[in-house]
Amino acid sequence: MLLDAPAPIETHPLRLADVPIPKPAADEVLIKVHACGVCRTDLHVVEGDLDVRRSPIIPGHQVVGTLEAVGANVADRRLGERVGVAWLHRTCGCCSFCTSRRENLCDSPDFTGWTVHGGFAEYIVAPASFTYPLHEGFSDLQAAPLLCAGIIGYRCLAKTGLDNWLGARLGLYGFGAAGHVAIQIARARGAEVYVCTRDRAKHQALAEELGAIWTGGTTERPPVSLDAGIIFAPAGEIVPAALSHLDKGGTLVLGGIHMSPIPQFAYELLYRERSVCSVANNTREDGHAFLKEAAEVPVRTHTETFPLEDANEALERLKHDGIRGAAVLTL
Repeated sequence: MLLDAPAPIETHPLRLADVPIPKPAADEVLIKVHACGVCRTDLHVVEGDLDVRRSPIIPGHQVVGTLEAVGANVADRRLGERVGVAWLHRTCGCCSFCTSRRENLCDSPDFTGWTVHGGFAEYIVAPASFTYPLHEGFSDLQAAPLLCAGIIGYRCLAKTGLDNWLGARLGLYGFGAAGHVAIQIARARGAEVYVCTRDRAKHQALAEELGAIWTGGTTERPPVSLDAGIIFAPAGEIVPAALSHLDKGGTLVLGGIHMSPIPQFAYELLYRERSVCSVANNTREDGHAFLKEAAEVPVRTHTETFPLEDANEALERLKHDGIRGAAVLTL
């Protein structure tokens, strides 16, 4: 599914096309795609919220498939092995961020489905060292949303600064693919989770099924002060309300790659050592740690499936909060 130029998803800008099967470079593998998760970041690419970095581009960065070929220098992957590909496609490995275990902030990275072709396709190539072996307990459909929604949610949980999760009060704002995975990790660690999201029939109901202590509207005040909060929705207007829900010393984590403008707010909301931080991309260390913990919990993703050629419809449903859990394209 090729994007020639950004446009509103309602115009269905992705088109089905035949393109040559890519050939892996020496350090890469060729993957036959079985499933690819549909992420809000894909929507940001398609609609132009993110700058155009390659055109045309094949979106998609939550890829599950099997190895069909390996490059000449790849020795630790075997044909037929099932692997995942995530958002962080490649890093330089030599900048100050890469050499200090912060490769998510690399000075010259590539991103799957944005700067290089992604997984809305039958085949994809990726550096072998940036692929993830997948636990056999996860089906292809179960695994796909873990590769971005899950990994980013996991990094957001780490950025809350919570050391003792038992009894910690965590707020989640927006309850799509990332939220419905993060709540499972947080609850397994012993946290109480409060979910603020606007859709009662789909998102609040799913949050309650997954063990939320309380659910309410997007800016509705939870019944207790929160130790930390994570905003997954790309809506800057949530920030002041979420800050006002934090207890002293609480941290608010912004989990999106794009967010609408944050309105002016009073310093009082930051006073008493409350803080705001963003999450940018992920490291491979995040990915491996998350997939291990997800298998131990075990995390179970809720998915709605679409054939590859219905990628426009899946993204349109996602834009209008029409997905319960995560959308996945199947091939």
